Amino acid sequence: MQITLQALVALAMAVALVMTTAAQAKARGTPESFADLAEQVSPAVVNITTSTLVAQQTGPRPMVPEGSPFEDFFRDFLERDHGNGDDGTNGDRPRQRRSQALGSGFVVSEDGFIVTNNHVIEGADEILIEFFDGGELVAKVIGTDPNTDIALLKVESDTPLEYVPFGDSDVMRVGDWVMAMGNPLGQGFSVSAGIISARNRELSGTYDDYIQTDAAINRGNSGGPLFNMDAQVIGVNTAILSPNGGSIGIGFAMSSAVVERVIDQLKEYGETRRGWLGVRIQDVTDDVAEAMGLDSTAGALVTDVPEGPAMEAGVEAGDVILSFDGVDVIDTRDLVRQVGNAPVGKAVRLVVLRDGQTQTLKVTLGRREDAVAATGGDVPQEQPEAPMQKTLLGMDLVELDDALRSELGLPPGTEGLVVRELAEDTEAFEKGLRAGDVITEAGQEAVTSIADLERRIQAARDGGRKSILLLVRRAGEPRFVALTLQ
Repeated sequence: MQITLQALVALAMAVALVMTTAAQAKARGTPESFADLAEQVSPAVVNITTSTLVAQQTGPRPMVPEGSPFEDFFRDFLERDHGNGDDGTNGDRPRQRRSQALGSGFVVSEDGFIVTNNHVIEGADEILIEFFDGGELVAKVIGTDPNTDIALLKVESDTPLEYVPFGDSDVMRVGDWVMAMGNPLGQGFSVSAGIISARNRELSGTYDDYIQTDAAINRGNSGGPLFNMDAQVIGVNTAILSPNGGSIGIGFAMSSAVVERVIDQLKEYGETRRGWLGVRIQDVTDDVAEAMGLDSTAGALVTDVPEGPAMEAGVEAGDVILSFDGVDVIDTRDLVRQVGNAPVGKAVRLVVLRDGQTQTLKVTLGRREDAVAATGGDVPQEQPEAPMQKTLLGMDLVELDDALRSELGLPPGTEGLVVRELAEDTEAFEKGLRAGDVITEAGQEAVTSIADLERRIQAARDGGRKSILLLVRRAGEPRFVALTLQ
């Protein structure tokens, strides 16, 4: 068969195109296969089986008339099924059964430390670790952290164990390849691969920093590792978003940046030791920033300062925390993470904005786990017999008296204005205010009477403000709300 020069040129161009595409894919880091990676890390990934003794209710005994020919039959049956009644319960005592659950984990040191999820081993009486080669060892719990759903286990082995190192989750980017490994649905060691779909996801916890991935994660994968292409653990598979309980391509792994700090503390102390500042905070919204005359919404607005490190350092409600230990504060979530990651007992510099001026305060951090909010009330003060009422800012407000404090369950000495009624079409209702809320500050000054609030509203108008900032308390929890001045 004769091959023309034109055909040879076309063939050469096709080969060059294939080689170029392959080279570009390799340059982008696209793996040709995950086989080498899976083979490398498999010995360090484990299946976890937990067992727990749980009480099993026996249910009501059948009613059999005394003297019935079936009386002996049912008595023999129940004693055989529920016990012989030697404890005086006539055999009607709860039985126990052993419940089992499955999960995943991975070895992080040759001397037998293993990482998994707290919910995998929570409440377990026995924890059995199954290795890739089929060997089994019993594990004990070193420590747990329910806040991040991380647990640290330990097994005793006669020989050093294969283990995997942690990688830097902070350098991972959306679109990077990742591989998950674990024990999905109890099927044994299994591998799935995908990409990072999103970063810094928050589900429900204060310290959440989840990596979202489309690598298949199912029940039983909990506690297993999420690897980068360098065989490093950059996340612990923890949760899935699914309407049917199976993988739909939305899985979450707690980032190694969080896990490593937790594991180090669990290994050293058997518990976590997070820094504690001692403030209640909320984000600075656009309307709050306008009401306070701020140029941006950066920082964390302090709504309350209970007894603790911040109070001792002079932090006040209404301060906006701009910087913590030399690092700018983006929002409340950012501040919580920075404080939680800081060492207990460390003296840090806190930059706050107060009355339009920045101040630097020095705070010695306490330990969050030991922090207990102080409660108590002031000495009651005399109030007028008939508290004044008035409608302001779309709300029917009434001054507090002893009767109202008792009615609302407020501590003695609580001062402020109670929201008696408000319509659903008001701005106050749209921003979350409800009947029973107590307004304690307006324009960052305490209000104890209707006259106080009217003066603060007029002062805001005279100052060219379009809105006024209110400090509102509900069930003792404070938050700031900005309402427009109409």
